[in-house]
Amino acid sequence: MEDKLADQIYTARIGDITFKKIVSCSPGTPIFEAAIKMSEQKTSCLFIKNDQDVYLGFVTDITLRDNVIAKQLNSNLPIDEVMDTNIVTITPDAYVYEAILMMFSKKSRYLLVNDNGNYVGFLSRNRLLSEQAESPLVFIQSVKSAVNTSDLKLKWQKVPGIVSQLLARGVHSKIVNEVVTTIADTISFKIIEDVITKLGPPPAKFVFMVLGSEGRKELSLKTDQDNAIIYEDTGEDKRAAVRSYFLDLATQVSDKLNFVGFVYCDGDYMATNPNWTHSLSHWKYNYKNWIEEALPEAAVKFAAFFDCRAIYGDLAIMESLRSFVDEELQKPIEKFYVYLAKNALLYEPPLTYFRNIRTQKIHKKEVFDIKTAMTPIVDLARVYALQNRIFQKENTGERLKALRELGVFSEEQFNELSQSYYYLMGLRLKHQANLIINDQAAPNNFIEIDSLTKIEKVTLIEIFKIIQNFQSGIRMKFTNSLG
Repeated sequence: MEDKLADQIYTARIGDITFKKIVSCSPGTPIFEAAIKMSEQKTSCLFIKNDQDVYLGFVTDITLRDNVIAKQLNSNLPIDEVMDTNIVTITPDAYVYEAILMMFSKKSRYLLVNDNGNYVGFLSRNRLLSEQAESPLVFIQSVKSAVNTSDLKLKWQKVPGIVSQLLARGVHSKIVNEVVTTIADTISFKIIEDVITKLGPPPAKFVFMVLGSEGRKELSLKTDQDNAIIYEDTGEDKRAAVRSYFLDLATQVSDKLNFVGFVYCDGDYMATNPNWTHSLSHWKYNYKNWIEEALPEAAVKFAAFFDCRAIYGDLAIMESLRSFVDEELQKPIEKFYVYLAKNALLYEPPLTYFRNIRTQKIHKKEVFDIKTAMTPIVDLARVYALQNRIFQKENTGERLKALRELGVFSEEQFNELSQSYYYLMGLRLKHQANLIINDQAAPNNFIEIDSLTKIEKVTLIEIFKIIQNFQSGIRMKFTNSLG
């Protein structure tokens, strides 16, 4: 029964749930009248919309308590002076799990349900979570209320168990990735908030961004830190102090993340490295350089920076960087794509000449590296995505979908690549969770060939053939320049 309940979250859609009726008022309504309306309609959430039927914000009992009563505000003032403007909408055909993950990522407690332009009701986060009492999304809520870093560390140690449970229930590895990433994001967010409370308010607007697999929302259980900081451009007089603040922030955040279980990055792709904490104009210069100079080593080294995502701060800074990169990608930069393509050909699927799985010996066991086996798909998706100026979609699955929509990949190619990728991801997550739970060992990417069933072996060989074919395709596409 419990499993049934928990499984509903991955099949139930928003349209299957009973919505609450939207109660609304105009922006100029006095606060006390709004409160009377909430009381009469027995609602704890009142939406504010203008004459054009555009929703501008909402107020809740808590808004009235914190922004009106606690501040002894005049209740004749218009309601729009105290409303929360974080309006988030969703369609009835979206999955419940997507809705909850969206509420966490957008820091919203309420969702307006928009059915083809008609607002049909709203849902609260508590309502959705109580529907899913057994789900890992309730666990994410508990991470949000963790009180200190030690508490966060204990939470992160529970994640392998959640991963194992989800995979055992047959939940798609894309969803498992999203759950792990959302937990990691929530932990990082809490840590950054905590450090800012200690350091005092930031001297400039900034974003903390994650790169690589976390940037792509494809976290496994073997994770290191890949992050950077972008802060707004400031006057010459403030520059040194601003830089010093953010490097300090980066160091404290990094130390706490390491304590929780996100280990320091060997390659030093972290905001603690002065090269990765910079002003927006400096970051634009970095990307321009990587794209224009298009040196082979840059393509390998900085590929992770094309898988970036802001998890904290002022998103307008990230948007500014995104639109700048989008413009740069429109220029004739064939060399850049050639080196990225070479990068996608660096790792070959582990297949022998006789179409068996090629292994290496580690501690007298025959193993293959599943991370390396998956890398070509990530790299392939990135080359084609950037060439088609898809810099807005960080996720390998989303990139493949967008490329199918543009006609770059056929339906069959899309299915082959995405099914291959998520099959490998599922195997990798299962392997890592087993190591942590059953062997009390550190997670790794080396899968023992003898631990696989016959069907798994056959499936892997087919997947490696598919990857080889796609690599040949890339070789052909860039053949004149690749040699």
